[in-house]
Amino acid sequence: MDTTKPRKVYHNLRLLDHVNAATSAMYRQMAQDILADPEVDLVWRQAIAHRLSDANIMLEHKTVGKDDSY
Repeated sequence: MDTTKPRKVYHNLRLLDHVNAATSAMYRQMAQDILADPEVDLVWRQAIAHRLSDANIMLEHKTVGKDDSY
């Protein structure tokens, strides 16, 4: 597989806080597609999974208030 796509997806995940909800959803879906593709190098999939996990944690902290349950 061309490493350009995993690299671009990896870098796009850093932009999630700076784009609108539709673009954020598209970037997340692209990341999920990469994670599901066994032809993508494992190192790329692990890096993308880690960055996506970090982004999800940040989203949780941003959207769930102190008094809310999650």
